[in-house]
Amino acid sequence: MKNLLLSWVFWALLSAGFAALTAIFAKVGIENVNSDFATFIRTVVILVVAALIVCASGNWQQPSSVSAKTWLFLILSGAATGASWICYFRALKLGDAARVAPIDKLSVVFVSVFAVLFLGERLALPNWLGVILIACGAVLVAYRA
Repeated sequence: MKNLLLSWVFWALLSAGFAALTAIFAKVGIENVNSDFATFIRTVVILVVAALIVCASGNWQQPSSVSAKTWLFLILSGAATGASWICYFRALKLGDAARVAPIDKLSVVFVSVFAVLFLGERLALPNWLGVILIACGAVLVAYRA
């Protein structure tokens, strides 16, 4: 069990499962509320839950122990997350969850391309084939005839 908890695959699959639930719960939850306000409520809940997890796990750090570079990139990541959530909830308000979620998952394709361009990561031919298939699959799932 300990090996499972140390596996990135385990945590990535949990993330995917929770992301799927996010789409379903959010689609129902935004039915009678402005999508931006719904994002605000969701963000407050995430803040409280994250604070509880950090405190309960004993992982609190002094903010002064975090480098300026780390602060910068975590702030940029938070801003990108917020923008993503605002756009995602607006898309869910306007469209079907089964069509919005696959387009949102094109982020997998974008991450792959950005990781190569900006982080110097390398993808082999089979990896690029997977990226192309993900892109095609997302478009096909979202397509309405």
